[in-house]
Amino acid sequence: MATADVLKPDFATRRSHFIFTDEHEQLRESIRRFVIKELQPHAEEWEETTFPDWVFERMGELGFLGLDKPVEYGGQGGDYYTSLVLAEELVHAHCGGLGMGIAVQTDMAIPPVLKFGTEEQKQEWVVPAIAGRKILCLGITEPDAGSDVAGIKTRAVRDGDEYVINGSKTFITNGHRAHGIVLVTKTDPDAGRRITRAASERARPDGEREPHEGFTLFLVPMDLPGVIREKRLQKLGMHASDTALLAFQDVRVPASAVLGQVGKGFYHIMWELQGERLIGAAGSVAGAQHVFDRTLAYAKERTAFGRPIGRFQAIRHKFAEMATKIETARQMVYTTAWRFQNGEY
Repeated sequence: MATADVLKPDFATRRSHFIFTDEHEQLRESIRRFVIKELQPHAEEWEETTFPDWVFERMGELGFLGLDKPVEYGGQGGDYYTSLVLAEELVHAHCGGLGMGIAVQTDMAIPPVLKFGTEEQKQEWVVPAIAGRKILCLGITEPDAGSDVAGIKTRAVRDGDEYVINGSKTFITNGHRAHGIVLVTKTDPDAGRRITRAASERARPDGEREPHEGFTLFLVPMDLPGVIREKRLQKLGMHASDTALLAFQDVRVPASAVLGQVGKGFYHIMWELQGERLIGAAGSVAGAQHVFDRTLAYAKERTAFGRPIGRFQAIRHKFAEMATKIETARQMVYTTAWRFQNGEY
């Protein structure tokens, strides 16, 4: 039996999973045509530099930056699965950094503004971001805090009708080109205090705050005095996306720049991370599938000892193992996406 018959790659190509309708598949084909025609030819060039801003503008023009966003803000009004389709099809650009930069816009920075922002904030940031006229980034990671969000040190101190922000952020995708940043700060100096399990299980006295309270999100324009784009970081991969080290030195923002509730930023960002991480997983699985498909094609063409190497049992075992792992990961992503779409997370 041929390798192709064993692996049935048509399933992965069509992604015939129950969460996707005919409309999703039509969208998939549309995005793939665009990516292959307009983005893929520039992959090598962009890996040496970064992908240009016109990509945001073009994708905004085509409606791809707001697939699952409300129509009233310029989106297409689709479901969460449309974002999965976009993440999966961007792998055909052969440029991982491009998919990263777009995902930060569509699934990391825009969602919390839609969820927690005021109408004024949505009009100022979401509408132009969906159209590709403004680029956004998300500021969580710091030199000494990343996944440990409660460990961040960037401070925002109230001063009359303003807040004064001081601190630094690192590994910020889109940081050098962004017009605005969704910034995680600490507004309570005691926020993030470590507590023992025993203490956490005891009843809290009236007025005592939870250790994850005291963090606040801000929408900060990147052209404000005191916002410093220190340098573009060099990475091992994802070269096409700009990744910045940022500093905030006595940056003054009005109280209206607060995103959501003061002191609830930790909970707001935890909400955001659910959808963001799932999109990242979808893109990663799609990337693995794409590399698998190209490797399988090579194994059919490359010959040794008078036959394609894909017909050797040892090679076929490797392909079978890879296909199993990819399919397992895909099913986990799709099942989790279904639960997310249906409000279980």
